[in-house]
Amino acid sequence: MNLMNSKKDFVIALDGPSASGKSTLGERLANSLNFIYLDTGVMYRAVTLAVLNMGVDVSDEDAVSRIAEKLDLDVRPPSIADGRSNDIILNDDDVTWTIRTAEVEKNVSQVSAYSRVRQAMTRIQRRIGKRGNVVMVGRDIGTVVLPDAEIKLYLDASAEERARRRFLELRKRGKDVEYKDILQDMIKRDQFDSSRPIAPLKPAEDAIIINSDDMNADEVFQRIMGLLNEFHKD
Repeated sequence: MNLMNSKKDFVIALDGPSASGKSTLGERLANSLNFIYLDTGVMYRAVTLAVLNMGVDVSDEDAVSRIAEKLDLDVRPPSIADGRSNDIILNDDDVTWTIRTAEVEKNVSQVSAYSRVRQAMTRIQRRIGKRGNVVMVGRDIGTVVLPDAEIKLYLDASAEERARRRFLELRKRGKDVEYKDILQDMIKRDQFDSSRPIAPLKPAEDAIIINSDDMNADEVFQRIMGLLNEFHKD
């Protein structure tokens, strides 16, 4: 049976560390399968943006959590062909690109570590997951958000390789960056995400782990599509 002709609803949980390529892979899988694509990281970025816009200290866990719990946040299919994967709507405002600022990037790990923030976002993510036929990407999808997902993938790569990819990407975009600085930040974020007490970054016990150190994006995609077709054979 060809997976893309299957009538069976299912969910793909895709986790991995920062800059592992999981967002690019998740979007490509969703497009190929005609699934909903949700990179859950955008939700935590939206919370962070709201906190910063309100002038709240990101270290004030209670204040940040209260903002997250009251947030009017939605993730919709893209309405503009400007390279976006989704529309991110925060309190009726399109913040799809605003959440990508350096200030948000700097603070999102801390905001996303708060238990009440994660609980608030998890409720939205699970609601979307219940629709079926969704590729959901994040750091705790297979372990916390959708532990019953039929297919759990964990895309990994060494910090050095991920830093190299990020360095080349940023240089291509004209950014004046140094590899050693990117690597240092990558290692620091890995340690933070993996050691946080709430929903630490780790593969689900039944996840398929793909290390992409020696694979390009096409090779990773083809390997996973092959695995998915194996899972859904008659």
